[in-house]
Amino acid sequence: MILDLFGTLVEAPSAVERRAAAAQFAEILRVSPSVAESILSDSWQARHDGQLTSSTEVAAHLVTRCNASAACLDELGMLLARLARTRLLADATLLRALEQLRRGGARLAVLSDASTDIAEAWNRSDLASHFDTAVFSCRAGAVKPDRLLFRAVLRELGVAPHQVLYCGDGGGDELAGAERAGMRAVRVERRGGPSSLVFGETVWSGTAIPDVEALPSLLDRWGKR
Repeated sequence: MILDLFGTLVEAPSAVERRAAAAQFAEILRVSPSVAESILSDSWQARHDGQLTSSTEVAAHLVTRCNASAACLDELGMLLARLARTRLLADATLLRALEQLRRGGARLAVLSDASTDIAEAWNRSDLASHFDTAVFSCRAGAVKPDRLLFRAVLRELGVAPHQVLYCGDGGGDELAGAERAGMRAVRVERRGGPSSLVFGETVWSGTAIPDVEALPSLLDRWGKR
């Protein structure tokens, strides 16, 4: 089973949360919050598709874009790490559902459009021990729905596409992308609610469940546990 991260396992950020984070970057970079928010938004592709290969490179990129002092690099790096740790906090109910899936014999993988600060924080999160592998766009060099990502996670799991269930909230056209790659896909309602931000979402008429916690029951109904 392959699961998306943001909006699926952990909450997707809201506009309010994004503005609050931008304000923290702005204070360090000594620019206005609106400038920081614009630069963070404009750098999304570079931060997620492998152009920036470490959080140090991300910090340097932001410094350059803001014409800020290099003296703030360390402080920026600490902010990136702190925000990443916070974004990877998972609900206890979700962790129990993951444990239940693994006890039932499921092998689990994460496939996420994520920046390097998230990838670097992953192994220290409570989520990591519940998964056999994790593939992040910043390390794979592509973002959803690029088939390269789906091939990469299948290779990590060592399984064929028809053996896999993909589960996600639908951002990045991921569900249709998973189906094009030969997998079965299920949509979960976006964790964080309707105010959470998402990009590249497309209409989905297939199977849908309220959250990841409902997956064990779904698999029981399908007789696949």
